[in-house]
Amino acid sequence: MWPGLSGSANTFLMSKYKSDNLSSPWRLFKEAGLGERCILILSTWFGAGLLPGAPGTFGTLAAVPLVLALSGLGIWFGAVFLLILSGIAIWTAHRSQDLMGRHDPQEVVIDEVAGFLLTMSFIPFSWWGLGLGFLLFRLFDITKPFPARNAEKLKGGLGIVTDDLVAGLYAGICLKVIFFIALKLGHQL
Repeated sequence: MWPGLSGSANTFLMSKYKSDNLSSPWRLFKEAGLGERCILILSTWFGAGLLPGAPGTFGTLAAVPLVLALSGLGIWFGAVFLLILSGIAIWTAHRSQDLMGRHDPQEVVIDEVAGFLLTMSFIPFSWWGLGLGFLLFRLFDITKPFPARNAEKLKGGLGIVTDDLVAGLYAGICLKVIFFIALKLGHQL
């Protein structure tokens, strides 16, 4: 049985692993069943979270193609997509945390994807906006101003994802203000 999971969740995971015998996410992926692999693929955002050094930055960078794809589909489609992605992020982050046997594993970066999508939903797409949104999101994700740090204390996937959504909200508001000021000064970003 997985600690903290109900019987039905354990049945779904169909896992034979114990968190204390897993040395790396690569080994876990190799030994995981199909359902667990799908969870790990999504939570690491197709492996971006497995890159060494700065997984959160790599996860945010890996969200750029999704931002580009969503940029022309309209605000309502983007909002619905963000809600669905956030739900998937909470679920897969929670399951990956249980699979890896660690609280908020750094390899889980689907939360950065959801947070960055929220940041970019505040403005129409531009390359300046994309770059500035990326920098602002990473700043707020790293510094975790109130209440992001408190949101991180929520249990499971909800805590993993909520702090990034708060960071995305802060970054999006700052981005919107910067675009508003630039527009008032006669500059198009």
